[in-house]
Amino acid sequence: QVQLVESGGGLVQAGGSLRLSCAASGSIRSISTMGWYRQAPGKQRELVALITTSIGSTNYADSVKGRFTISRDNAKNTVYLQMNSLKPEDTSVYYCKAVIEILERAYSDYWGQGTQVTVSS
Repeated sequence: QVQLVESGGGLVQAGGSLRLSCAASGSIRSISTMGWYRQAPGKQRELVALITTSIGSTNYADSVKGRFTISRDNAKNTVYLQMNSLKPEDTSVYYCKAVIEILERAYSDYWGQGTQVTVSS
């Protein structure tokens, strides 16, 4: 059993900052990738940022480049998303996703429950 628990969402004014955290726990052999996605009402879920746990390579959506920073703490199986210069269009439910090896060489996707981020203008 694997669980992803997110925290750090909330309400912030435009131009402000928030830091999201996501901790993975359970029967984990290894984690290859962790990332953040978001979904606004009436829209599809979209990638925000990804990070590989091995070498820490990152990938960002164009809309957040230069404002958001993803990082990880492998010892804690935790990924963070530092969000600066927030805009009203960043308002969404943010979901953590991890690609986790439960059985040898068998990887599966796991999702967190989501955390609401609301940016007021």
